[in-house]
Amino acid sequence: MGVPGEICLGGEALARGYLHRPDLTAERFVPDPFGTPGARIYRTGDRARCLPDGNLEFLGRTDHQVKIRGYRIEPGEIEMTLERNPAVQQAVVVMQEDGRGGQRLVAYVVPRHETDPSARDLRSFASEWLPNYMVPSAFVLLEKLPLTSNAKVDRKALPAPDWSRRESEVSYVPPGSPVEVSLVAIWEDILQKEQVGILDSFFELGGDSLPATRMMSRIRETYHVEVSLRLFFEAPFVQALATAIVDSLAAQMSSGEIEHLLS
Repeated sequence: MGVPGEICLGGEALARGYLHRPDLTAERFVPDPFGTPGARIYRTGDRARCLPDGNLEFLGRTDHQVKIRGYRIEPGEIEMTLERNPAVQQAVVVMQEDGRGGQRLVAYVVPRHETDPSARDLRSFASEWLPNYMVPSAFVLLEKLPLTSNAKVDRKALPAPDWSRRESEVSYVPPGSPVEVSLVAIWEDILQKEQVGILDSFFELGGDSLPATRMMSRIRETYHVEVSLRLFFEAPFVQALATAIVDSLAAQMSSGEIEHLLS
């Protein structure tokens, strides 16, 4: 009673394991020392202690698992993915505050070669293997990772990213058309950024799926058109989005009506 320990789950409703992950299954689904022969329990990774009233008090995690926008994420999976990149020697992923009260995933990368990979290249590589909510919002290049006295990565010593810095490697291109001007204003408001260019990537500016959904809602309110969220994820630029909006308007209105709407 009162001693911290790991919460384990068992019983007839226990899952069989992780799909196509025998290593993780063996690690998490272990023999039940209190059950019948062959029974297993699932190690949740949650730390807790039993209180005198019978309730469990949650004390945190035994690993580095994080929860962001309702998704439970194992940073180790993201780290393994990034380390598949030939330009990456080592990667560590943590959740950091973004300065606006939110939490975002940040990847700290030690390059393998003298030429540093760009944030855009790293994000593109991660997007090929991971769902959007697991792609880090920022990438920080380090010569080496900080270590504790036990030679483990000192996650608390990792530097906070500069969320105000532009990661985009393209030159600033100002908006030209009325739609581009309107979209830039929406992006700057949602992302809390200044001087957004029409060739800047939404995700390189710190955006993720939740701000993207808010932006699509603003577009519907402003132009009364539906733009595919998938199309946006494939081309997350003001210029591409403006073209999609104009094409959608052209299919619904006459040129005079479009000119009146955009005036």
